Amino acid sequence: MGKSTSILVVEDDKNAGYLLVENLRFSKYNVVLAEDGDQGLELFQKGDFQLCILDIMLPRRDGLNLASEIRKISPKIPIIFLTARTLSSDIIEGFKAGCDDYITKPYNIDELLWRIKAIMRRGLAIENKGNNDESIEFTNFVFKHSDRLLIISQSDIKLSTKEADIIRCLSTNMGQPISRSTIMENVWGNDDYFTSKSLDVYLTKIRKYFSLADNIKLVNIHGHGYKLNIS
Repeated sequence: MGKSTSILVVEDDKNAGYLLVENLRFSKYNVVLAEDGDQGLELFQKGDFQLCILDIMLPRRDGLNLASEIRKISPKIPIIFLTARTLSSDIIEGFKAGCDDYITKPYNIDELLWRIKAIMRRGLAIENKGNNDESIEFTNFVFKHSDRLLIISQSDIKLSTKEADIIRCLSTNMGQPISRSTIMENVWGNDDYFTSKSLDVYLTKIRKYFSLADNIKLVNIHGHGYKLNIS
């Protein structure tokens, strides 16, 4: 997998960028380095990448904006943020911009390599499952995970990757409670504090989608998790 995986790294710190690229190449990844957000976007538009590693604090175009632009081009590509920030609000903004994971500086390169492998494994598993992904249909509700499409009361809603993954967890357990930790492990691969905060952001958006139909209810089960009911 490593030999065929191309990674775009966007890091304005020359020393940090050099060390990261060398470590990734030593681990048999193909790596392209950009030193600012505009250059990163230009390289992404021209290249064929399977993963992006973005510093949040970048000149000309910050990592959050860059991630949003990348998501418009390739909605499913995994994104990891490198950040010196530790505020929960900054991390949540990163998830809202479309990142799959983050790691704070200074970081352990072995931890970053492990996270890359975990993200790529999850992506491959979802892709393989998506090849046989059938629609889930109920009254006023059609969900197509592989297309990231939710149809409620004849309204077509294009979902983000995370929204689609969360709705799949809920809809495949229709009428049955599912814990927060189970959702987070399935969607993000961990259930830490920042992931929990990010889940709340996505659930707020998903509740608005479900509110389009009176027969769809996302029930909060205190002390356990959630249950999606369709009558």
